[in-house]
Amino acid sequence: MIIEACDILASTMEKFVLNYRVIVEPDTRVGTNEKCFTAYCPTLGIADDGDTIDEALESIKEGIQCFVEALVKDGEDVPNPDNLNEGVVSGVTIALSSKPHISPL
Repeated sequence: MIIEACDILASTMEKFVLNYRVIVEPDTRVGTNEKCFTAYCPTLGIADDGDTIDEALESIKEGIQCFVEALVKDGEDVPNPDNLNEGVVSGVTIALSSKPHISPL
């Protein structure tokens, strides 16, 4: 599942809207084995989680906001936003001749 994450950098006169691609997948928390959702922003290399998809998206949005604001504050370049109209995310199905051992996660 891909969700658009919009992050706003505020200046005194104008706002800058940056779009970053976020991938959300079901996951299990290490140590507790509780079900959760992990959100990952490949462009920025940031990940976070939540009990629900909405919580995971809110958490990663906060992480993206903090990361980008820190880059701006430090005078660093901000990675190019994603063009959410380009690219394809898909899945593939493969067939194996023998049964594999699937890791738990």
